[in-house]
Amino acid sequence: MSVATLPGTAAPSLWGAAHDVDARRPRSLQTQLGASDTVCGRRAAYILHGIAPTDESDKRAAILGTYIHQGLLESARTEYGWLVERSIQDGRIRGHIDVVQLDAATAVRLPARHRPAVAADVLTVEDVKTKSTYLWDHVRRYGATAAELRQVFLYAGTLAEVGFEDVPGQRYLARLGPLDVGRIRFRFINRDNGAEHVQEVDFDPQRAAEAGWWVERVRETSDPEQMPRDFNGPGLDAICDYCPFRSLCWPEVEPGAPVQTALIHNDADREQALLDYVKGHELTAEGDRVKKLARKKLDRSPEGIYGPNRLSWRGGNDAEEDDLEAMVDLHEIAGLPVPMVPDANRMIKNLTAAGLPVPRRKTGRKTSRVINVGPA
Repeated sequence: MSVATLPGTAAPSLWGAAHDVDARRPRSLQTQLGASDTVCGRRAAYILHGIAPTDESDKRAAILGTYIHQGLLESARTEYGWLVERSIQDGRIRGHIDVVQLDAATAVRLPARHRPAVAADVLTVEDVKTKSTYLWDHVRRYGATAAELRQVFLYAGTLAEVGFEDVPGQRYLARLGPLDVGRIRFRFINRDNGAEHVQEVDFDPQRAAEAGWWVERVRETSDPEQMPRDFNGPGLDAICDYCPFRSLCWPEVEPGAPVQTALIHNDADREQALLDYVKGHELTAEGDRVKKLARKKLDRSPEGIYGPNRLSWRGGNDAEEDDLEAMVDLHEIAGLPVPMVPDANRMIKNLTAAGLPVPRRKTGRKTSRVINVGPA
């Protein structure tokens, strides 16, 4: 067994072990379509048609997310009595629901030891997602993506139509049969700082049916290439950057060219791409015009929360610059050679090397005042 070591040391990298363990996880070995595979129609089609993955990617962020996920769910199970990582299956998908929080009417049908410490007002299906700080404001403002909503509505729809899967360890749950799901909940965890954000949506049988139809459409394909790409490709969408079928979905192009050039086959494609470019430019210009007007209107507004948005400011402080006259005086006092021609950069280096502070003076001007707008 070969073990990768960290550069310049004999210490083995723990990530090699982590990737090996992750590859043996039941979810990694599963060949049946899972709800989490429905992020993209073509990816789902590759899986349903038994196509072997063509690409491996760095999974460190995903593995860290898995560790956080597992720890939080186990804590919820032991402390709250929530049903955690319970399996569901119907004729379309198979998967494990992160959390099911039973309502009182359903909980009373179970033995006392399996009831939650606190019942929900309505039966709730919860999915826990970890996100980076880079995506955090987007998550707080817009919530779950269409693909994430589809995934959880598939879980909830299966629970409402079929119930829990009848397998060892949860047969007592399977005996409950179809359940009256009332709500789905997303719990987003910032994996950089631990912040928590919850989004709740009423369960809608129609939306669950639409998610099921999406899977049926994938299953009806005779060739994965019949399914459209749901994202814009490597370099533009992270889903594509880390897709296990990246090379298969996006064909090779000449060295140095973006893979999206493969989408141009003729002059009609070029004409449409140019129309899209012009439309994008117009939308950007209109967006800039709206933002500039709003910025002018808000210039004297105090910080605070206004509806769904938080307004804050940075900058607007006294501007400073290097004080050349004070630096010359300091050179003379310290016995340092003074440049014949005032040279701020050279004098700063001299003072820094001598361990002396670089004198600054106020200019009488203010630094630019920059607006910050985030979700409340």
